[in-house]
Amino acid sequence: MCPHEILDNIPDVRDGLTRIERIVLYVLRETQRERNGRAVPTAMLYGRVLEHITISEDELQSSLDRLGVK
Repeated sequence: MCPHEILDNIPDVRDGLTRIERIVLYVLRETQRERNGRAVPTAMLYGRVLEHITISEDELQSSLDRLGVK
């Protein structure tokens, strides 16, 4: 495991979010703004998250589940 992969999975002391979760939430918020508050399809979110980090579909789904995103 590379050092950046280790850091991606360690929760931050400020709020308990990992780097991956923080990126997912940021991209989700920005995409919702672009869509005027409408729901964001998971496939669209996944594509946009991939622009920031390399993550599998399963990892994204796990992050969304941990965050309670429906």
